[in-house]
Amino acid sequence: MKPSLCPGASRVNRITIGPDRTIGFMGEEARTYATPAMIRDIEYTCRDLILEHADAGEDSVGMEVAVKHLAPTLMGMTVEITVRVVAVDRRKVSFEVAVKDELDDVGAGTHVRFVVETAKTFERLKAKAARLAAHRGSA
Repeated sequence: MKPSLCPGASRVNRITIGPDRTIGFMGEEARTYATPAMIRDIEYTCRDLILEHADAGEDSVGMEVAVKHLAPTLMGMTVEITVRVVAVDRRKVSFEVAVKDELDDVGAGTHVRFVVETAKTFERLKAKAARLAAHRGSA
């Protein structure tokens, strides 16, 4: 990870809300930005910022999300997701996050990500898959 990833670094992503980002369980009249979609968009915006400062072979994984969904966003509106690094502790990166649409503050909170070396992560995942296979084989 490059030293340029430091407190104060920020990124803004703008996303138009389509059907894939909305709730459907209340019918078409209530199609609004879904909380899980908002959290996914926050995570990817933070990841995009980290990748701007990552070394080759690095990526990041989410560790913690604390976000309030403050107001509905209608399908077709655009949200602006702003993330700002508030702390870097070795490979742990903490963000302050805010989501706004054209009219309202939509979301606010924090997100924490951990920078990983992808090759090591793949090895850990393979080892866990092997442990799972052994566990299921013994049952």
